[in-house]
Amino acid sequence: MVVEVKLFATFREGRFNERELELPEESSLSDLLKYLKIPEKDAKIIIVNGLATSVEHKLSNHDVIAIFPPIAGG
Repeated sequence: MVVEVKLFATFREGRFNERELELPEESSLSDLLKYLKIPEKDAKIIIVNGLATSVEHKLSNHDVIAIFPPIAGG
């Protein structure tokens, strides 16, 4: 299956901003994070097709995934 992955903030460092990735069928967000070498505890916001979800979420072909680190502001 092919998914579109968008990384934000510090997750872009040494990786990419946006890219299509081919993953095995039945992959979960947890599998994607392992592939990207992003610890689950660091992925604070994960959005699939515009909806926030958890790392157990099973991906589908052509999903659009946005992954954010912790966000701080002031």
